[in-house]
Amino acid sequence: MHSQLWLVRHGETEWSASGQHTGRTDLPLTLEGKLHAREIATFLGCRAFALVLTSPLQRARETCRLAGYGDSAIIDANLREWDYGDYEGRTTPQIQIERPGWSVWRDGVIGGESLEQLASRAQKVIDRVLSSSGDVLMFAHGHILRVLTACWLGLAPEAGRFFALGTASVSILGYEHDTRVIRQWNGGAQERADSRSEIKMASAEDQTKAQPREPRLQAFVAQAARGIKTTKGEIRGKEAHE
Repeated sequence: MHSQLWLVRHGETEWSASGQHTGRTDLPLTLEGKLHAREIATFLGCRAFALVLTSPLQRARETCRLAGYGDSAIIDANLREWDYGDYEGRTTPQIQIERPGWSVWRDGVIGGESLEQLASRAQKVIDRVLSSSGDVLMFAHGHILRVLTACWLGLAPEAGRFFALGTASVSILGYEHDTRVIRQWNGGAQERADSRSEIKMASAEDQTKAQPREPRLQAFVAQAARGIKTTKGEIRGKEAHE
């Protein structure tokens, strides 16, 4: 029987929320990140795994602990996030001011890891997983998990750009017969995004319904007043003629 790889991206940090590249910087989870990490525990439902791995960075380890797997997790340094070098802590728009059209997938980083080095680490994790006796759960980061997914599918590392991954998400890599596939992707993150969109839509509708109707009333009163003035004028004119 083929094993499955359950991939969990860590919960929200201040930099993930602001879009800053977060590689080696060891940031904690935000309060919302902790809340979503606890929701992962409900999603996984105390499922047993043959092996639980986590990145050494605290945002991944804390997500692992809050999800209920801290005691059984083994730290794997190959699961740490891409080292962004000089681009650490900077957003894509900020980098593009200096390098118009820059893409981390196409252009890489300065002073950090190459995409090939990141893919090499991802492949080592896959090799470790394949030697396990059952399903494997791992807690890590957006880019390393996206590249790992590309490697799992036999694609070039830069194909990871197609696999958008939200914070506190659960994805599953597995097989269909003997072909490696994605069984589930971005679970939890997409549902939260959809929920936020629905809340925004509902809020917009409520605001529209709650808008004061005075302008319409004022227009009606003004029109009525003009009608009254016209009528009075007509009456006065008639009286004068009489």
